[in-house]
Amino acid sequence: SAVPEKGRAQEPELFLAGPALGEALPHVMPTLRACLQPSRDPQMRLKLFSILSTVLLRASDTINSQGYLEMVTKDILAPNLQWHAGRTAAAIRTAAVSCLWALTSSEVLSAKQIRDVQETLMPQVLTTLEEDSQMTRLISCRIINTFLKTLGGMIDPDKLIKIYPELLKRLDDVSNDVRMAAASTLVTWLQCVKHADGKAYYQSSVQYLYRELLVHLDDPESAVQDAVLEVLKEGSALFPDLLVRETEAVIHKHRSATYCEQLLQHVQAVPATQ
Repeated sequence: SAVPEKGRAQEPELFLAGPALGEALPHVMPTLRACLQPSRDPQMRLKLFSILSTVLLRASDTINSQGYLEMVTKDILAPNLQWHAGRTAAAIRTAAVSCLWALTSSEVLSAKQIRDVQETLMPQVLTTLEEDSQMTRLISCRIINTFLKTLGGMIDPDKLIKIYPELLKRLDDVSNDVRMAAASTLVTWLQCVKHADGKAYYQSSVQYLYRELLVHLDDPESAVQDAVLEVLKEGSALFPDLLVRETEAVIHKHRSATYCEQLLQHVQAVPATQ
């Protein structure tokens, strides 16, 4: 169904409402929740996401102060991040990811609130790393980075282990921006492992990560090589002997040994994480 004429008349008022928007939320939010369900008209949902983004940009005056965060994450964003075929459906997922980024990057939410959002939406965000839209993949990397920075070591080990393979795939992305964002997020992932209990549980995963990163350390793009070197340096204190063995096994295959040599020098200079 099309957007009601009444809705069209009210839309500019919503955009101009400013601080008063918070007062209108008891009427606005239930309407947005009802109209943004996957069963509703896709074109209408796409248009209404622009209104939601306006609400989220004023999160301190709106959803945070009024207690609508759970409604936004569970009832609106989660169902719209689910995959459905078609260009409009893809555009809706991009809009939903953009709204989530506006929310998580606003510095309005507390660490606990971000952890709650992560608990609800991390699985969906991991799937949006595969979207055709470069912008969606880039924003998704940034959202995951924010989630991980907030969590630190406070994440279930099995859930943490599921994240890094999806980020590794993005190191093969056609976009260097996405590749750099994925590398940055892998640094944060390794920091989470550092702060987690029972590091031995992660050894096989980190070894696999070392091997894959060493392949990208020989990338044709020097900026990517630099970024990957930083990831390996970050992870080197976890299992340094293991990394030395993996590096020495491939150094002769690289076009230049420079990056491998820099990595080995770094490992020798930094004490292992206890």
